[in-house]
Amino acid sequence: IPKEIRERLEIVPGKKLLIKAEGDHVIIKPLPDDPVDHFCGIFEGGSSLTKALLYERRRERKRESKKTTG
Repeated sequence: IPKEIRERLEIVPGKKLLIKAEGDHVIIKPLPDDPVDHFCGIFEGGSSLTKALLYERRRERKRESKKTTG
């Protein structure tokens, strides 16, 4: 990833990224360091169901990442 883009998106070594193929191009999006903390407070009072869903999504991403990176 070119330096200018890494700096603009604050991509540093170890930063997790969402990489998605869309037709004839690729989307690269930095992921929050901790999605649960990132999304806490979106809904008043926070929801344990929301936290559970976010936790499961994070685990799912890790599994998918292992599949694609070998």
